Amino acid sequence: MIIPIRCFGCGKPIAHLWEEYKKRVDSGEEPKKVLDELGVERYCCRAAFLGHAGMITEIAKFKKS
Repeated sequence: MIIPIRCFGCGKPIAHLWEEYKKRVDSGEEPKKVLDELGVERYCCRAAFLGHAGMITEIAKFKKS
């Protein structure tokens, strides 16, 4: 799935933070620390980051018939 532009719960724009979050978490930083430093405070916004499953590569394999 693709990260939503805005949080589903509160409507705050969050998509611009995704690349930085992903880069830092992949490099080994703790997700809580990264979200705190990026200023993501609300639990609904944090859930959007922590619950995100990157499955776009799997879904792209299938054609629409």
